[in-house]
Amino acid sequence: MAVAFSALALTLAGGGIAVAAQPTTVVQAPVDSGQPAARAAAATGQPQVTPEEARQARAALKGSVGTNAIIGSVSFAVVGSGGNLIRGLDAVSATRYGPGQYQVLFNRNLTRSAYHATVGTDQQCCIPPAGQVSVAPRLATPNAVFIQTYNSAGVPADRPFHVAISS
Repeated sequence: MAVAFSALALTLAGGGIAVAAQPTTVVQAPVDSGQPAARAAAATGQPQVTPEEARQARAALKGSVGTNAIIGSVSFAVVGSGGNLIRGLDAVSATRYGPGQYQVLFNRNLTRSAYHATVGTDQQCCIPPAGQVSVAPRLATPNAVFIQTYNSAGVPADRPFHVAISS
């Protein structure tokens, strides 16, 4: 037992010394990692918000009761691969920008919410097509999300999807 305890103590001490002897590396965030509105669209990033889209976003918020939803509320949208809004709760519109790039506009502020998306189906039956989806806050638009869909190989591709917003 004493041998096991000694081995454990030496292992812990040696590990502590090894950790202390390792150099530290400071990783700085890239310059463009600031607020969403400050980032420029990259080749695989979001398209810039047009003045008309900004006007529509402001108009959608005017109809809302408050700036944020009640805690515990959920909004959602079901969007077809062509960018058509099929159904939703608090969803105002959907826009397709290019292969696999979409915006979904809601009638409430989403800045303190969580976003959940999945490749879905826009039909009452069937299994959705294979693929992947990612969701992020929309640039300069507090009541919209940006969705990117991909095929199974990771190439941007049009896919129907479901997105839920939790507050």
